Amino acid sequence: MNPISEPPLRVGLVINPEAGLGGRIGLKGSDGAEVKAKAKAAGATGQAQNRVEQALEPLRSLQGHIDWYAAGGQMGEDVLRGLGMMPKVVTTHEDATAASDTKLAVAKLQAQSIDLLVFAGGDGTARDVLDAIAPNQVALGIPCGVKMHSGVFAQHPLATAQIIQDLIAKRLVSGVIGEVRDIDEAAFRDDRVEAKFYGEMLIPDALRYIQATKVGGRESDALVVEEIAAGYIEAMDSEVIYFMGGGRTVGSVMRALGLPNTLLGIDVVRGGELLQSDANEQDLLVWAGQSVCRILVSVIGGQGHIFGRGNQQLSAAVLQAVGTNQVDVVATKSKLASLRNGILIVDTGDAEVDSAMMGLRSVVTGYQDNVLIRVGSV
Repeated sequence: MNPISEPPLRVGLVINPEAGLGGRIGLKGSDGAEVKAKAKAAGATGQAQNRVEQALEPLRSLQGHIDWYAAGGQMGEDVLRGLGMMPKVVTTHEDATAASDTKLAVAKLQAQSIDLLVFAGGDGTARDVLDAIAPNQVALGIPCGVKMHSGVFAQHPLATAQIIQDLIAKRLVSGVIGEVRDIDEAAFRDDRVEAKFYGEMLIPDALRYIQATKVGGRESDALVVEEIAAGYIEAMDSEVIYFMGGGRTVGSVMRALGLPNTLLGIDVVRGGELLQSDANEQDLLVWAGQSVCRILVSVIGGQGHIFGRGNQQLSAAVLQAVGTNQVDVVATKSKLASLRNGILIVDTGDAEVDSAMMGLRSVVTGYQDNVLIRVGSV
């Protein structure tokens, strides 16, 4: 039996070492060179290093399960080395740090194909990360700042370690959208709270069951697949061509669209219309050459395969033509929880394509409900 290849979780770290600088002396924030200079003149120090050490200390025993990547010096490297974790350092900089350093670090960390971006700071740091983060990059903030209005931070530093431990232990973790918000510090100092929405990030969170998915304390698959279908259809782009994989969960999407479904084949859909039934590999390559495409697949129960079992039409060549980042996976939480190896598996026969698919992936598990699960290969 072929072993399952599951590389270490790739985690990137970037710290704003001046986060929280103005909190203890009542400056109500740390944004701006003038405020930072005033805080330092008053003897204030940032809180980030201690908070990050507290957050990551429980992970020291997981050497070999995590590959660490970090911004240089006090922006991440120093804390990890102090904990005995030897990161790959992606940036160097002077002692003073600015928003541009954070943005550069985020870009460099993402170039390493990290699974999870961990950043430490407050709302200002979250805004800097948002400016540089890729749409599908999973991120999580360690709360260290004065202003904490954004919904992208762990509830407590130790919750960061717990989420990473859950990912490594193959426990289900929800993928949720967190808002990045920040307030006007000048207005705040005049006792006016003026918070502004800047954007959203995909963040990991404790597993949650939402909507009408519980019957007697367990998921009702019949209700869940209806919610999966409703949520997925709501998010479909009418200009994109979709390759609809086989299986009953994808079939529920087709039924909700009012279209016939090839249970063990691949159907081609755009704008709510069926373009082709039971397409083969060559058909799919032709469609992929005509327009932007996405692939929707479900999970084989027990085994966990998403490619290479029962859907060989979605070959390595098709995945390369469409793009491995253009793949959506749907499954119920009960199916994911029952996976034999605790991960999803790709087996296209092409090692390069399989490797590109590996890592942390968001799976649609209900209406506006997602779970983060790792992908490995044979």
